[in-house]
Amino acid sequence: MFIPKLIKYSWILFLGAIVFVVLHVYAVSNNFLGLSGEMPSLEVLENPKSEVASVLYSSDGFELGKYFRENRSPVAFEEISKNMLNALVATEDIRFESHPGIDFRGIVSIPFYLALGKKKGSSTISQQLAKNLFDTRTSKYSGYLHGYSKVLDMIMIKTKEWVTAIKIERSYTKKEIITMYLNSVDFGSNAAGIKVAAQTFFNTTPDKLTIPQSAVLTGVLKAPSLYSPVYNPERSLLRRNTVIDQMEKYNFFTKLDADKFKAEPLGLNYSVENHNQGIATYFRTVANNWLLSWCKARKLDLYSDGLKVYTTIDSRLQIHAEKAVEKHMKYIQNQFYIHWKDRNPWVDQDMKEIKGFAETSIKRTEMYAYLKRTYNGNEDSIQYRLNKKRKMKVFSWNGDKDTLFSAIDSMLYYKKILQAGMIAIEPETGNIKAWVGGIDHKYFKYDHVKQSRRQPGSTFKPILYCAAMDNGFHPCQKVQDAPVSFYIEDTQTTWTPQNSDGPSTGEMLTLRQAMARSMNTVAALLMKRIGPNMVVQYAQKLGFKGQIDAVPALCLGISDVSIYELAGAYSTFANKGTYTEPQFITKIEDKNGNIIQEFIPITSEALNEETAYTMLHMLKGGVEERGGTSLGLHRYPNIFGGNEIGGKTGTTQNFSDGWYVGVNQKLVTAVWVGGDDRSIHFRDFNFGQGARLAMPIFGEFMTNIYTDKTLDFKKVPFNRPNNYKVELNCGKYSGSVLSDSTNSNPDIYVPKNENKAGDI
Repeated sequence: MFIPKLIKYSWILFLGAIVFVVLHVYAVSNNFLGLSGEMPSLEVLENPKSEVASVLYSSDGFELGKYFRENRSPVAFEEISKNMLNALVATEDIRFESHPGIDFRGIVSIPFYLALGKKKGSSTISQQLAKNLFDTRTSKYSGYLHGYSKVLDMIMIKTKEWVTAIKIERSYTKKEIITMYLNSVDFGSNAAGIKVAAQTFFNTTPDKLTIPQSAVLTGVLKAPSLYSPVYNPERSLLRRNTVIDQMEKYNFFTKLDADKFKAEPLGLNYSVENHNQGIATYFRTVANNWLLSWCKARKLDLYSDGLKVYTTIDSRLQIHAEKAVEKHMKYIQNQFYIHWKDRNPWVDQDMKEIKGFAETSIKRTEMYAYLKRTYNGNEDSIQYRLNKKRKMKVFSWNGDKDTLFSAIDSMLYYKKILQAGMIAIEPETGNIKAWVGGIDHKYFKYDHVKQSRRQPGSTFKPILYCAAMDNGFHPCQKVQDAPVSFYIEDTQTTWTPQNSDGPSTGEMLTLRQAMARSMNTVAALLMKRIGPNMVVQYAQKLGFKGQIDAVPALCLGISDVSIYELAGAYSTFANKGTYTEPQFITKIEDKNGNIIQEFIPITSEALNEETAYTMLHMLKGGVEERGGTSLGLHRYPNIFGGNEIGGKTGTTQNFSDGWYVGVNQKLVTAVWVGGDDRSIHFRDFNFGQGARLAMPIFGEFMTNIYTDKTLDFKKVPFNRPNNYKVELNCGKYSGSVLSDSTNSNPDIYVPKNENKAGDI
C-alpha cells in the first residue's frame, strides 16, 4: 500500500515539477507582470553588439594603432588555432558540439559532485556567451523581484541565460558561437578577445597559438586577475597544467605529450598595447581628437564601433623620420648639457639667468593648481608638497631613469630638455607621409607639429620673396647689402634690422643670393618695397591660418606659425602654385568594410606655375649659392645626384627656435627644434642656428629614404613649366638695381622690440 502511494506521489511531484519548470521558463521568457525583467530581444540576438576597437592604418597597410575602451579586434573562425579551440572545449564545455545550448547531463551531475565535496559548474559556452555578449546579469534586464533574495536572483539569471543560450543555438552555427565567445571574452591586461590576448601575452596571432599557450589563455578565463600569467605566474602555471590534463583526459593528445607540455615554462612575451608604444604616437593622438569630432557629428562611437581609418602616413617614412629625430636630438641634447655645464639655461635677452624662474614656472603647472585647490591656497602646505622628494622615473635619451625628485626638481629637469617637431608632405596630393610631434610621447604629450606655434624666423622669408617674385621682381635682380630703416611713428625713432653675422658689407648681390644667405637687410628692403599687407595676403593664400601681423618686422618671421602651416606653404611651390591643404585621412569604413566617407584634398590656386617654379629656383640657392645657409646638406651625398633640392633655414631671436624646411619634387619636410620655454636655448650661433639645430634632421631623414631599397623613392628634378619664360641665367639678365631710395614708406610702424632676428 505504501509503495503504490509513493510511486503515485512521486509521479505527481515529478509532473508538477515539470509543469512548474515550464511555467517558470514561460513566465521568465515573457517577463510575466514585469517580475523577472526583460530578455534580450530577437533583434538583439541576431545583431549582437560588442565593443570593437577602431583601427588606424598607414597608407602601406601597416596597423598604426587602435582606439578603444576594451581592446578588442574580432577574428574569423579560420584564424583561430585548433589548439585554442580544443583547450577551450576540453575545459569549459566538452559536450559543446552535441548539446542544444544547455548541458542537461552536466546539470544532473552537479548534486553527485557536491556530495563528493567537489565544486562543478555546468555553464556551457553558449550560456557564457549569453552572459558576456548580452549583459544578462546587468540591471537593464532586472525585474520587480530583483533584490529580494540572492537565490531568487540567481535562479532568474540562470533561467534567462538558459533560454538565451537556446535561442543563440537556433540563430548561429557552432563555429559562429565559439568564435563569438573567443572574440568577446576578457583575458585581463587590457586584452579583450583572442586576437589581442595572443598579441599581449605571447606576441603572436591566434592561428599560431601552441598547445601550452592555448592552455594558459584558457586557464586565464576562469579568473583573469587570479590566474594572470603576469601577476600570478605560479597560479597560472598550475591552472595551465590543469587545462592540459583536461585535454589529455579527452584524448586530444597522449599522457606522454601532456607531461612534455607541462614541463615547459609559461614562455610569456608580454606587452600591453597602449598609445605610447609603436610608431606615429603623436599623430595617433592628433587623429584621435579629429576622429572624435567627426564621429560626434555622425553619432558614431570611435571607441566601440570598430571603424577602419585609412591614413596618408607611410609607415616606412614615419620610421625613418623618427630615427632621424632621435639620432640628432640625442646628440644636440648632449651638446646642450655641455654648453651650459653647471649653469641654468633659462636666460633673458642679455643671457643673464632669469630670477625666480622656478617659482614662476611651477605656478603655471596643473600640479600647482591642484595643490592650491586642495590646501585652499595655503602656500606653506603647497610648498611642502612641491619640495617633497619621492621616487620616480624620468625621461632620458638612455632610457627611463630612476631618481629621487621633488615636483620642482622634476619640472626643472624637464625644462632643460630640448624638443623637436617634424612633418613630411607629398606636395602633389597634400598627403602627410610622416608626423613626429615630439621626442617621446610617454613623457611629453604636447604636439609640436600642429598644436605648437612659434616664430619661424627666416623660414618665413620665402613667403616675402614669393610676393616679390609674383609682383615683378626677378631672382637675378641686384641689390646692395646696405642698412634699411623704418620710421617708428609712435616713438619717432627708426628701426634698422641688422644681419645676423654682423654689419652690412655693401656687397652687391642678386635676390637669389640674398635669400640663400638669408640677408636681413635685403628682406627689409623687399618689405619696404611691397609692404606688409601684401605679404600677409600671400601668407593667407599659402595656407597660414593664424594671426599674421602686418608690420615690417614680419620680413624676419616674427608672427607665430605651426610646422604644419609652414610645410603646406612650401608644398605650394612644388605643386605648380596650387595650395593643397595637408590631409592625413583618406577614407573611413565601418567594421564590415563599408565606406562611410572618402576624403578629397581641398585645393586653391595660390600662385601661377611660373612664380611657383621661380621660388623652387630661389630655394635651390641655399644649396647652390656661395654662402648659402643650406650648404651643410652636402655632408649628406646620398641626397644629391640626379635630384634637385631646395631649402631654407630659420633662427629666431636669442636662438630660441631652430627651423629647417627642405623641398624636393616628391616631399616637403619641415623641422623645428627648441625648448618648450622660449627662454631656454643655446647662447650663440655655433649651435643655436637652424642649420645646426634642425637641418641635420632633414639631411638624415632624406639619406635614410634614398638608401631604403623597399621605398623606391626616386631622385627627380623639379617639374619645370612647359612655357616657363623667366631667364634664370643671371649672366644674361640686365634688369634694374634695387635700392632703398625707390620707396621710403616713412609712415610704416614697427614694434621697437623686434630688432634682432634672422639666421645664418
